[in-house]
Amino acid sequence: MLTMNTKTINTLTLLILSAIALINTACNQGGKKGEKKLISFKDYNGIDYSEVSRRQKNGLSFNDYGYQLEPQWKMKFVTDDSVSVFSPTKKTFINFPLTRGYDSVFNAARSWFKVKQITKDSIILEILKAEGDSIDIKGSKVYMLFYANSYIKNVLHTDTSILRRPSKADTAYVRSLSVKANADITKAFSARQPVKLIAKSNQVKAVQDITPPDMLNNFDASDDYLDPTYSITINKSYKDFYYSFAVTVDDKGQMHYLKPLIAFDDEEFKKSYLRLSTAIMDTYLKLYFNVKPGTTLGIPHSSVISLHVQGLVAPAK
Repeated sequence: MLTMNTKTINTLTLLILSAIALINTACNQGGKKGEKKLISFKDYNGIDYSEVSRRQKNGLSFNDYGYQLEPQWKMKFVTDDSVSVFSPTKKTFINFPLTRGYDSVFNAARSWFKVKQITKDSIILEILKAEGDSIDIKGSKVYMLFYANSYIKNVLHTDTSILRRPSKADTAYVRSLSVKANADITKAFSARQPVKLIAKSNQVKAVQDITPPDMLNNFDASDDYLDPTYSITINKSYKDFYYSFAVTVDDKGQMHYLKPLIAFDDEEFKKSYLRLSTAIMDTYLKLYFNVKPGTTLGIPHSSVISLHVQGLVAPAK
């Protein structure tokens, strides 16, 4: 996941790198031997690159929480100060300022990178983290691999949809996590394809909260599967109520109460809330919904979902 920097951090860092660039340019003009130069993309301008993999240092694109590093980027260096990145929502390329720094570090599209390798056929970038008003150049140990579109088509004779598929190592890793989670639901992890709640009656409705990917979240909507949240409405309930709680759904689609999602100041109220919200799960939810377990790479496994359940004596309008 690419972390979006705050406006203040981004502005300060851009100013710092701009100052460094000016100093470096002046020093280079002096011709001092051994000084590092700012990275240049001049030889690669105009080449269309597509990200084909994004992996951790161990070679996997999944972690033990179920988070998947997805290769999504398409980009093209326009000049040494500009890069064009494809927007999946607007279906077009958007130009971003590109700020270059020492040690192959650059900023583009609200993200920081370090170039590990670059040719006209491929690029390997390491994602960097912003910490306070500085950049951790030691890196996050997450690597993005890009191939030039011409290389994919004319040399590899394939396409990005095939190259972006999870590896056999990813599948084996997810399978091992699933075996543990299905034997012990306390080891549940996020499902890449979240739980589905299918209403068996028009008396109830479940809607999953969806985050639209946009510029503000760097086109990242991973919270939709890392913490899937559902708003449930029950019409003609025995009384009006509203409860928020998390449940674990096992690989068979069975719900297991996990915890309430509100804080309590009163112990008696907490006991009552736990008792009543558990009863709502055991009655309305289990009776009125077919529950399909979450899956990752087609493998069903235990995962956690958040529920906001509203009961209405009178039908919702």
